Amino acid sequence: MERFKRIHPIVRKLQSHPLGSRFMGDVRFRTEVSLYQGFFFNLIYIVMKMAAGVYYQSIWFVSLAVYYMLLAVMRFLLLYRGKRKKQREPMAEELHRYRLCGIMLLLMNQALAGMVVFMVRQNRGFDYPGYLIYLMALYSFYSVIIAVMNLIKFRKHGSPVLSAAKAVNLVAAMVSILSLETAMLARFGGDDEAFRASMTGATGGGICTIVIGMAVFMIVKSTKGIKGDY
Repeated sequence: MERFKRIHPIVRKLQSHPLGSRFMGDVRFRTEVSLYQGFFFNLIYIVMKMAAGVYYQSIWFVSLAVYYMLLAVMRFLLLYRGKRKKQREPMAEELHRYRLCGIMLLLMNQALAGMVVFMVRQNRGFDYPGYLIYLMALYSFYSVIIAVMNLIKFRKHGSPVLSAAKAVNLVAAMVSILSLETAMLARFGGDDEAFRASMTGATGGGICTIVIGMAVFMIVKSTKGIKGDY
C-alpha cells in the first residue's frame, strides 16, 4: 500500500496539493471529510423521504424524515462545535459533547419507541412504491455494514466526538432497516397481520433496546472521563 502511494500518479498529484497532502497524511482530517460526506448523503435521503411523504400523503415517510433530520442535526452540531472549540480543552469538550449526544439519543428513543408502538397497534408501516423498495434495501444494508465498520474503526482514534457521530450513523442505519422491514412485510408478508405485528414489534423493540444501551454507555463513559477516570 505504501509503495502504491509513492508511485501512483493520481496519489502523487493529490499529495502535491496542500489539502490533498493533508487528506493523505492526517487521519483525523480524513475521517472528518468522510463524516461530512455521509452527512451530505443523509440530507439527500431526508429530502427523498419528505418528498415521498408529501407526494404519497404518508405520515410514515414524513415521521421517518423528521427523525433522520434530528439525527443529521445532531451529527452536524457534533462536528461543527468540534471545529469551533478544538483549541480549548479538546478532550474535555469532546467528552461533554459525547455525553450530550448520549442524552439526546436517549430522549429521541422515546419518539422512536412511540413510532414502533403505533405501527404495531395500527398494523401499519412504510410502503415503497414499485422498484423503490429494492433500492431502499440496498441502501439500508449498505448503511448498516458501513456504520458498524466505521464505529469499530474510529474507536481507535480516541476521539469521543467522532465515535458519537458514528454512533448516530448506526442509529440512522438501524431505523432504515426497521422501515425496510415493514415495507417488505407489507409487500411480501401476505395477510397474516399477527405475524407482521410481531415481527415489527420484535425488530423495533430490539433497535430501541440497542439505542438505549448505546446511549447509557456513552453517558456513563463520558461522565467517568470528565471526572478524570477516562
